[in-house]
Amino acid sequence: MASAVDLAAESFSALLVEEREDRVVVLLNRPQVKNAIDQQMVDELHTVCAALEQNPKVLIIAGVEGVFASGADIAQLRERRRDDALQGINSTIFVRIAKLPMPVIAALDGYCLGGGAELAYAADFRIGTPNVRIGNPETGLGILAAAGASWRLKELVGEPLAKQILLAGLVLGAEEAKAANLITEIHDPADLLEAAHSLASRIGRQDPLAVRITKSVFHAPAEAHPLIDQLAQGILFESQAKFDRMQAFLDRNAARKATGAPASANSADGK
Repeated sequence: MASAVDLAAESFSALLVEEREDRVVVLLNRPQVKNAIDQQMVDELHTVCAALEQNPKVLIIAGVEGVFASGADIAQLRERRRDDALQGINSTIFVRIAKLPMPVIAALDGYCLGGGAELAYAADFRIGTPNVRIGNPETGLGILAAAGASWRLKELVGEPLAKQILLAGLVLGAEEAKAANLITEIHDPADLLEAAHSLASRIGRQDPLAVRITKSVFHAPAEAHPLIDQLAQGILFESQAKFDRMQAFLDRNAARKATGAPASANSADGK
């Protein structure tokens, strides 16, 4: 069994990492190159993923100094050859991030291009600021977006818009990205991280096991349903949290009825 990863004991240079009781906040921290994703950043993201696989928590990813990530580090990318491509350096870490047990929130500001956009596509939630510029200009550099965009993007925004981004170099502003549901919220830059924490807290009010299993079921292939849904529900029907949360809901409604207040229809929080 792999030894536990203690994020507080790790030394990071390409990332700023803050661990809280129920979440981890990661800031991409290479401001001198607009947070371009290099091998060091990839290695450090693997360390974060190892910790979150052992101790599942919500992950918030953002960038420093008004930029999410301008893309892969072109200086390194220029020197990579066929064997480097076959290693899937960026695609491997983005797949690992997408498969984390708990949800991942990408808080986007400024440039979110190339590999930076593909990192954002791997998240479960994307929120942004009015300054967001998101897209995949790889074909203009003589390569393709090979770290997830070629298949994730059409699932997120549909084939016609995905082809505009991937084949014609279209870069979306914040309102365009929101209209396409590529981002779901727009906040002032000063409020972006607070909004990400608010979303993380909303997730935190749910039952963690139910969230983890729901995420897994959501991403299961279509042919696995409905059997996987039934098996997953069978696990949750035996969890103590299910009994405790449903009993608390019934108790709240009973208390409301006793005082003449209307009963709640919300089985999740009783509000």
